[in-house]
Amino acid sequence: MPSEKQIVDAFEKIAGEMPGFMAASLVDTESGMTLGLKSVRPDFDLAAASAYNSEMVKQKLKIMKALNLRTNLEDMLLTLGDQIHVIKLISPAVFVYLAVDRSQCNLAIVRNVLGKHASLFQ
Repeated sequence: MPSEKQIVDAFEKIAGEMPGFMAASLVDTESGMTLGLKSVRPDFDLAAASAYNSEMVKQKLKIMKALNLRTNLEDMLLTLGDQIHVIKLISPAVFVYLAVDRSQCNLAIVRNVLGKHASLFQ
C-alpha cells in the first residue's frame, strides 16, 4: 500500500493530465475511509463522497455475487449534468474515486489517465 504522500503525488500527476479535475481519493472499500486525497474544490466533501461510494461498491459486489457473476468489477460510472464521477477498483480492498467537470473532460480521457496511473496506488 502506498503512503499518503505517494497517493497525493499520484493524484497530482492525474490532475495535471486531466482537464477539469475536481477531486480524487483513494478509498478503503470496507470502511469507506479516505487513504489519501486531492481536491481543487473546497466545497466538495470528499470524505463524505468516498464513504457513500464505498457503500455503492459493496452493494454492487453483493449483486454480482447474488447473480453468480464470475467476473471482476473494474469501474463504475456516474454522469451528472455537469460532472463525471468514476470509481475505479484498484483491488477488492481499495478504489479510486474521481470527479471531473464534464464540460472540460470526457470519459475516454478519464479512463485513459486513470488506467495509466492505476499502478501508483498498488
